[in-house]
Amino acid sequence: MIFNSFERMVAMRYLRARRQEGFVSVIAGFSLLGIALGVGTLIVVMSVMNGFHVELLSKILGFNSHLSLSSSSGNGVVTDFDAVTEKLRKVPGIASVTPTVQGQVFATGTRTNGTGALVKSVRPEDLQSRSLIAGSIVDGSLKDFVADDDVAVMGAKLAQSIGIGVGGEVTVITPLLTNVMGQLIPRMKTLRVVALFDVGMYQYDNSIIFMPLETGQVLFQKKGGVTDVEIMAKNIQDVPSLKPQICAALGTKLDFNAGRAAYCTGNKSNYVIGDWEQANADFFTAVEVERTVMFLILTLIIIVAAFNIISGQIMMVKDKGRNIAIMRTMGASRGTILRIFLISGASIGVIGTALGCILGYAFAANVDRIRHAIQDIFGVDPFNPVVYFLSKLPAIVDPVEVGLISLMSLALTLLASLYPAWRAARLDPVEALRYE
Repeated sequence: MIFNSFERMVAMRYLRARRQEGFVSVIAGFSLLGIALGVGTLIVVMSVMNGFHVELLSKILGFNSHLSLSSSSGNGVVTDFDAVTEKLRKVPGIASVTPTVQGQVFATGTRTNGTGALVKSVRPEDLQSRSLIAGSIVDGSLKDFVADDDVAVMGAKLAQSIGIGVGGEVTVITPLLTNVMGQLIPRMKTLRVVALFDVGMYQYDNSIIFMPLETGQVLFQKKGGVTDVEIMAKNIQDVPSLKPQICAALGTKLDFNAGRAAYCTGNKSNYVIGDWEQANADFFTAVEVERTVMFLILTLIIIVAAFNIISGQIMMVKDKGRNIAIMRTMGASRGTILRIFLISGASIGVIGTALGCILGYAFAANVDRIRHAIQDIFGVDPFNPVVYFLSKLPAIVDPVEVGLISLMSLALTLLASLYPAWRAARLDPVEALRYE
């Protein structure tokens, strides 16, 4: 549709406020503001949700394994873990294999109160190869994390909560009991803290302790075995296809039970294969549902603004009835009248959408600074890491998503302008002049 200069001039003149048309202009202004706020808010929310999803995914995959192998026997211990590790390292597509002993403990420091924690016992070279951990050390050094020594690497927030730092001692108490002089007491171990990490995910920084593999085997009574063999893939997309290769490397075959859990079954050894998607399926599903619901709710803002355009344009048509009749009698066609009011209504959408994109991008780019400013002014953190897992409020603006939001906004405002423009085009000049 091509608009000539006359149609654009008249449309823009109708949008400018005049004293006797002030109420119509106020409605148009609120419509423009509503569209700008709707588009801007949508961009900010979608950007934060994108950043939240990507940041969580990177932290989870950087901290935990892509796949884990454990024994399906009663005690759940993989006894031949060294042989299993060597076989799996030869599988194409596997980046690293880490035998580990994991267990829940109660951690205490200098303070009287303690807290629950998860201990992961690994070999020093395996811990140092984890780039997320190695790149997040805020105090101490991983070089002091050596085998055959009672040392620990732990989250900085966990260390702070129990009142210790590098060089301090943390005592871990397990739910396992041992017989000492006829009395059953919990197994415990005192470890010297050699390094603190802060990966930016509260769940890990406040609950994880690393200790040497041999120390963990003794503490959790898994000597000669491990609870898990953690596997990192070179490409996260290859995780499903690696399962049959893992089973084949171990001389077993891949099988699934009714719950779709993966097993490596053989004559001598049977293993359970877990993957990151299964372990975090509920969490990421909840994030995606929340993202969709937020999109639908915030889209309603744009829809309400579009209805304001309809009401404002209808009032403008009624107010400009005499002008329309004069233009028709001077030779303007119905198509000309329709385009004039179409330009008038669509201009509100175009300006509002452009303003919303600018505001949304500016807010998303500085959302963490704004969060800290709110915290400094009101003394309340709107993004509590205890609730939202992450220590930093992330935002990733997706240009494709911004384009789709803009197109949706423009389409809604254009549709909202059609009916008033059609009414203006159908106005009878004789009737309009008769009642003026």
